[in-house]
Amino acid sequence: MKKVAVFDIDGTIFRSSLLLELVEALIQAKVFSKYAQAHYLDTWEKWRDREGSYSEFIESVIQAYLHYIKGVRRADVWKVAERVIEIQKKRTYRYTRDLVKKLQKTHFLLAISHSPYEAVAPFAKSWGFSKVYALVYEVDKKVRFTGKTLYEDIIFDKAKVLQRALEHNDLDLKGSIGVGDTESDIRFLEMVEHPIAFNPSSKLYAVAKKKKWDIIVERKDVIYKI
Repeated sequence: MKKVAVFDIDGTIFRSSLLLELVEALIQAKVFSKYAQAHYLDTWEKWRDREGSYSEFIESVIQAYLHYIKGVRRADVWKVAERVIEIQKKRTYRYTRDLVKKLQKTHFLLAISHSPYEAVAPFAKSWGFSKVYALVYEVDKKVRFTGKTLYEDIIFDKAKVLQRALEHNDLDLKGSIGVGDTESDIRFLEMVEHPIAFNPSSKLYAVAKKKKWDIIVERKDVIYKI
């Protein structure tokens, strides 16, 4: 059995949101209407001005994606997603980038994300991940998106995802490492031997501090351990 290293992607390795970058690129490529931005511009401005929450902003981006993905060919999304990753794949944090490179030699690298599989898969592949779990959107017989998501009961509980990965890939939690940045990562971080809260949200920070997990903050060109 092999040791596992589990990473969230957005805000943990990637310095932005793969979902947001994908939506913006789909608008630029005219796969999505330019009006898709109207779904999240208000929450983006509130988040930027620190008057709203990041989770509210991302939820509005998700709603834009769900609305405008209906009827779009999967091949068109994959084409745009691959172009996005080619441009954005190096937009990473130094701490987690270097950790991924180090663990490639000793661990099974597992990525768990709530961004669309079409964006997460090529990004994770470019960084040598062995397995990817992300949001899968349903397609019809013509391979066009219906606007519905699949396997929500599993993917939104990252502990369930990790347990599934352990069972299907002959993995062991002994010597395991987990890295996350928000409260949605707490469940899987509780399972691993060495949990790391990286640039944590306030809720994750509170849990990490109470449980005495490693807390790492990367700011500009300085990396702090709290």
